[in-house]
This record gives sequence, C-alpha cells and structure tokens, in this order.
Amino acid sequence: MCCVCVCETVTFSHTKWTKGLPIEVLAFAYKPVKLQLEAIGGDAELRMATRKAGPVVTDNGNLILDWKFPTSPDQDWVSMATRLSLIPGIVETGLFVNLISRVYFG
Repeated sequence: MCCVCVCETVTFSHTKWTKGLPIEVLAFAYKPVKLQLEAIGGDAELRMATRKAGPVVTDNGNLILDWKFPTSPDQDWVSMATRLSLIPGIVETGLFVNLISRVYFG
C-alpha cells in the first residue's frame, strides 16, 4: 500500500514533533496505563480540551494520553507497537507500523 502526503515537509520532521505519541485509552483505565507508560520511560499526559472543560474525549468515549519519551534513530517501532498493544486499557496508538510500504511527501 502507498500513502501520499501533501504538506510542508517540515511538518513531518521528527525533530519538530513535541506533543508526544497519542495513545487512546479506556476512560476507566487511563491512570494504570499512564503509570505503565511512565514505567517504560518518559511522561504520559492526559490531553486536555481547548474549547471545553476537561479532557479530550474520542467518539468512542475514550481518552487520549500524549506519551513523551526519549527515542533513538535505531528505535524498534514494531517492537514498541507490540509492547504498547499488550498493555490492558490501550485501545489504539499513533504508531502505524507495517501498514504501508512507501510514503511520498510533497
């Protein structure tokens, strides 16, 4: 599968992204998931809404944690995606590994 992204190339620079990896979690499990993510390393923050009081709530009634953690150029994202998917309470992550073979930026 191929993905075509039409935007400024700088938007996808790994050095510019500062919000962390978005992780969708079940509302009742966000605290234990937050603790498990922080045990792996980094900091997990509940994403707060900007136009209403309280956290961002997904269409499915779940919450979003933004996980900021140190990375390296040789980070094994497939292993990280598997590790995260095995944590009870995590619904989905912002890691989309093994879904596409090529990406074109323009």
